[in-house]
Amino acid sequence: MVKILFICHGNICRSPMAEFVMKDMVKKAGCKDDFFIESAATSTEEIGNPMHYGTRTKLRQMNIPFTDHRARQITIDDYNDYDLLICMDRYNLRNMQRILGEDTDNKMHFLLEYAGLNRDIADPWYTDNFDETYDDVVKGCTGLLNFIQKKRG
Repeated sequence: MVKILFICHGNICRSPMAEFVMKDMVKKAGCKDDFFIESAATSTEEIGNPMHYGTRTKLRQMNIPFTDHRARQITIDDYNDYDLLICMDRYNLRNMQRILGEDTDNKMHFLLEYAGLNRDIADPWYTDNFDETYDDVVKGCTGLLNFIQKKRG
């Protein structure tokens, strides 16, 4: 089983979007039971809050199922519990390293690196552009799923 934790600043926009997009992708690919997928924040600002209405709206628009997600912050145990810790931008990575320490097992990655892109996923909390964020999340999750499937043979 591959355990993936998607991470962004508040865990109400980008990382839960990636969580539910990836869950939908693995279900459609027929390999849902091979994955455990969740999301978390690097900050404490939104802990306990639901997904942003813009994220919920975009997921509904794209017929991506989701549950009653509540924001949580990453913990030191997450580093040991997950195979991949996938962040949305360079600030997330810096904060992950501050909280989790050195990435000795090479688990921390940017989502868009799996799409061959060397840039951040813009935070729709600030841009209000959930369409652009969704497009980037889909690109990254598609590349990530392809990477994992090729690696597993």
